[in-house]
Amino acid sequence: MGAGQRPILKWAVNLSALLLVVLLTIPTLGLLVSSFRDRDQIAQSGWWQAFTASERSDFVRTGTDDDAEQIDGIYVIEGNVLSEGQTLSGWGTSARRPDEFKPGDTTQIEDGWDLTVAEDGAYRLTSPAPFEMRRGERIFVTVTTPPRLTTENYGRVLRAEGLGRAFMNTLTVTIPATIIPILVAAFAAYALAWMRFPGRALLTATLVGLLVVPLQVALIPLLRLHNELGIGKGYLGIWLAHTGFGLPLAIYLLRNYMAGLPHEIIESARVDGATDFQIFRRIVLPLSFPALASFAIFQFLWVWNDLLVATVFLGNTREQLVMTGLLREQMGSKGGEWEILATSAFISIAVPLLVFFAMQKYLVRGLLAGSVKGG
Repeated sequence: MGAGQRPILKWAVNLSALLLVVLLTIPTLGLLVSSFRDRDQIAQSGWWQAFTASERSDFVRTGTDDDAEQIDGIYVIEGNVLSEGQTLSGWGTSARRPDEFKPGDTTQIEDGWDLTVAEDGAYRLTSPAPFEMRRGERIFVTVTTPPRLTTENYGRVLRAEGLGRAFMNTLTVTIPATIIPILVAAFAAYALAWMRFPGRALLTATLVGLLVVPLQVALIPLLRLHNELGIGKGYLGIWLAHTGFGLPLAIYLLRNYMAGLPHEIIESARVDGATDFQIFRRIVLPLSFPALASFAIFQFLWVWNDLLVATVFLGNTREQLVMTGLLREQMGSKGGEWEILATSAFISIAVPLLVFFAMQKYLVRGLLAGSVKGG
């Protein structure tokens, strides 16, 4: 490749990476902004308009004849067409022309009935004779609503909607289901990488084969086994299930990384009389932290976002639901309440985002080292 082509290729790679980052960031940003908006704002404008004033048309009804007062021989009904923070741009008596009149104008809607809407939204309907209407007259208005963000959605979903309980259930499932496989896999990976024993190659080949086995084929047999052992539909059962499904990748990843560590360090420790456990605890484990962190990210994200395993091994009662299960219920029962769905969805992705950004520097290091050095 010529020297002149390299800068062009570099720019193309950088622009492609930037475009990918933008495409992945925009939906998350939109979800975050929508989680602070109410239902009307979400229905009337896009999330990118959340920080600018929006104009919309609506209608309100006046009071009825029961609300009329007689003042100086004239019957009067008064009220206001604006909500808090809104400003009036125009008003009318027809849905086709909601801005027919300017604030302060007066029009006659029936014989002897005069309607005035002031700039502050106060309306005054007058008649020389008593009103005879059981429903109020409609006043169509065009209003400008200032941008408004609220935290009420978060308070509602965490208390009334049960998301706080589901959040704690998800943490209770995810943290042990991430730690247990790492502990078991670290010991197994060290044995496969540095200890000599009969059948080691066969175990390694079996491990690679398990990576391609779909977990769905093991769900029912494993659930039956759990029920026979008396650990079905509980946290212990789901911890063991996630541990079993995550161990092949964990052992494979850590084994490749540990096998690439310098032989001189391990042999020197053995010459000095260190046992395998001492070598593992004091040398191999600290040096393998990038690989441990890489798998921890994968396992945490997978367990946190899991629905299938949680449904099978934990249950669907209100007290047992994890966040993905609660979101599934909300999609069915609250499909039109977008503010609730947006808030719940963002809470469900907030923790994985924090975990990923906190440990992302170890992710590439652990994966690349394991793939390059593995033998």
